[in-house]
Amino acid sequence: MNDKLITFIKDKYSTQEFIPLHVPSFTAKEKEYVSSTIDSTFVSSVGKFVDLFEKKIEGYTKTPKAVATVNGTAALHTALYMAGVRHGDLVITQALTFVATCNALYHMGAKPIFVDISMDSLGLCPIALEEYLEENAYLDMDGVCKKKGTNESIKAVVPMHTFGHPVDLDKILRICSVWNLTLVEDAAESLGSFYKGIHTGTIGEFGALSFNGNKIITTGGGGMVLCGSESIGAHTKHVTTTAKIPHPYEFYHDEPGFNFRLPNINAALGCAQMESLDTFLIQKRNLANDYESFFKGSDYIFVKEPNYAKSNYWLNAVICPSVEARETMLQETNNANVMTRPVWKLMHRLPMFQNCYRGHLKNSEWIEAHLVNLPSTPIDKVYGS
Repeated sequence: MNDKLITFIKDKYSTQEFIPLHVPSFTAKEKEYVSSTIDSTFVSSVGKFVDLFEKKIEGYTKTPKAVATVNGTAALHTALYMAGVRHGDLVITQALTFVATCNALYHMGAKPIFVDISMDSLGLCPIALEEYLEENAYLDMDGVCKKKGTNESIKAVVPMHTFGHPVDLDKILRICSVWNLTLVEDAAESLGSFYKGIHTGTIGEFGALSFNGNKIITTGGGGMVLCGSESIGAHTKHVTTTAKIPHPYEFYHDEPGFNFRLPNINAALGCAQMESLDTFLIQKRNLANDYESFFKGSDYIFVKEPNYAKSNYWLNAVICPSVEARETMLQETNNANVMTRPVWKLMHRLPMFQNCYRGHLKNSEWIEAHLVNLPSTPIDKVYGS
């Protein structure tokens, strides 16, 4: 299997050289737009491309207001802050996620509660979420969700759309409504993914996107807060700056600001990348279809989008039949200059999160032991699927 997989991937990318997991793709537009910011001297947080990039994301995702930030972690931090999460609060999320999800909570002084994932989406499982709350939470007289035994406040639920595959948001929204919890979507990996025709990150009260160098489009480093209303978006924009009240020369700041602003030079890169997004999505879907065909009839299961969703297939993944098969695939592909990787180590196994509350994590632990990510860079020509 692994020799055939290596040959398949090298044929797809038409090279015998090292094949990375995911790299950005650029056209002449990126150089043109970035050069124009240098010529204008507006390379920092002021410039036309920041506003234009926000408008492009608003138009694509249909969110009322998008607010650009310096990276995806800053976007999630801001979204959680605007959702009312504060020091000492608890937030329910998944253990199978990139560490940035939990880092944002840690630096706010909030603490994660880890709930299991669904095998359909590899994201937060509504059944596990509901079971955890019924067993471990209660609503106090003011309707605030509290942790049994400690009376700590549980403020929000943060599902992460793993590898771009949307979680079952309708069911999670219903649970959040029953328990008075705010839904904040970690949509860092899912630009171009849709849940029942609605873009991820726009269904909860807030969403957070990432434009890191390995994402489907990149600004080098960058993120975006997706806000549920224009008024909330205006306040979100305010706190991502230094919260300065506009004035020709006076400096007056009316609340603590994060200074999480995205520089204009990065936004210029993002504007150019947005012009290629539809092409990238087609190329990624073609590649995913080819991977699915390759593994069909074998003991290996290609990870497909849930039937209620349309995924961007940001990172392709395969579930191996055994832990030994996973290890062998990782070793043999990487030894052959084809980069593959295991899924992230579960968050509760990391020293800073090992004492966090958690429910059963049987699906998360099984996926951790069996999943391998495959090269997923968009291929700039259409292959048969």
